[in-house]
Amino acid sequence: MRLYQGAVFATLLSLAAVAAAQNYHVSNRWKLGGQGGWAYMVSDDTAHRLYITHNSRVEVLDSRTGKPVGAVTGLKSTHGVALNPDGKIGYISDGAGNSIAVFDRATLSIIATVAAGTNPDGIVFEPTTKTVWAFNGRSKDVSVLNTSSNSIIATVPLHGKPEFPQVDEHGAVFVNIEDKNIIVKLDAATQQEVATWPLNGCESPTGMAIDRTKHRLFSVCDGGKMAIVDYSSGKLLDLASIGDSPDAAGFDSNRRLAFSSNGGDATLSIIDTTKPGFPTTQTVKTAKGARTMTLDASTGRVYLVTAEFTAAPPTTATAATPHPRATPVPGSFEVLVVEK
Repeated sequence: MRLYQGAVFATLLSLAAVAAAQNYHVSNRWKLGGQGGWAYMVSDDTAHRLYITHNSRVEVLDSRTGKPVGAVTGLKSTHGVALNPDGKIGYISDGAGNSIAVFDRATLSIIATVAAGTNPDGIVFEPTTKTVWAFNGRSKDVSVLNTSSNSIIATVPLHGKPEFPQVDEHGAVFVNIEDKNIIVKLDAATQQEVATWPLNGCESPTGMAIDRTKHRLFSVCDGGKMAIVDYSSGKLLDLASIGDSPDAAGFDSNRRLAFSSNGGDATLSIIDTTKPGFPTTQTVKTAKGARTMTLDASTGRVYLVTAEFTAAPPTTATAATPHPRATPVPGSFEVLVVEK
């Protein structure tokens, strides 16, 4: 009888541990309204702000309350936001404007507009050289901005269409090449490509997150896979299982969890990076179209954005629209808050 009770108690403890690890949920929804589509979002953890690219503007919210702080306006088609660690300046890739907008984070006013390549998309600040790297989707290259002079100091050709970048904060820049299923490593000091790593089993890599302690990159791919790469060697460590049609990724260094926001099946996949095989510990139901996310590392909160849609998207993908999407209903744009 005691053995039986002990086994039951151990089972209950195990179930409790699993339940504790799997209690992320949508805790809030913040209605923003407005019109048009969206691309990336980024959390300024220190200032408690969210920057969300939304059609021709960048929405700025208080990440604690969801209340609007203001917006950066006067743009054509915003894609990504990069933040200078000085806490004062930010950079926006304006896709239709073929430019990088430099803005004051206190006033949210644009202080410079710098011509880039064709359709700049992913953008990142590189701290060792104090440069901004804007990855141009149509010209298939990257524009390197000197932040002291707000001028382009290099244009680096790439193997194909770049998607999301990351930096290791020691002079290396990484980017997914969506149409070639590879990661390219660039040297920030020389503005040169130094390595190309195949992502076998990863189709159309888009979002990328980074673990700077374990030297890992997490690339989300079509086909329900997240590719985990050791960026010291370029070795593909594993392919984790995630949801359908992912677009963005995140990594929580405090909790050692990787995230994938999946627009196809309206889920957020949560991966345990401490265990062999990188198992999915939880799949959180989010909302249709919630494909873009960012993580506040100070709180562990995950933020996603979506909207209501008018009709189903076209079923046939093309080179111009590899991921066909439905049209957002005006006024329905919102932020979803996911937390423990």
